[in-house]
Amino acid sequence: MGFQWTSRKPSKGKATLYESNITLNKSASTHFEHAYSVLLGLDSKDKRIAIKPVTKQEYERGTIPEEKRHKITVRSSYARVSNKRFMDQVADIADLNLHENNAFKFDTTWSDEDDALIIDLNQKGETLR
Repeated sequence: MGFQWTSRKPSKGKATLYESNITLNKSASTHFEHAYSVLLGLDSKDKRIAIKPVTKQEYERGTIPEEKRHKITVRSSYARVSNKRFMDQVADIADLNLHENNAFKFDTTWSDEDDALIIDLNQKGETLR
């Protein structure tokens, strides 16, 4: 019987939703290692969030308006996008109580079609405290 070697990186991308930000685990954050900023999208009908990387070239060309670009902080083990107003909209659409230090963890998937990381808010998010 042969060994199957395990990776240190979690295989599933996870996003944790907080009152003021979205934090991505290492697996989910790998899509943003070279992102200069990101676009945040909210599909209120299907209850989904999209986080789309913006490259340095796109940023420098100015094809994406400044007010639509959001700063992403990428560290060795996570990435974070902060926007309280956006998170208030997410909480309303998904009926999540993000106040009082509540947080919810969701699986993520990468969409080649949208070139974005997708968080499906219809799934049962794991509650964290």
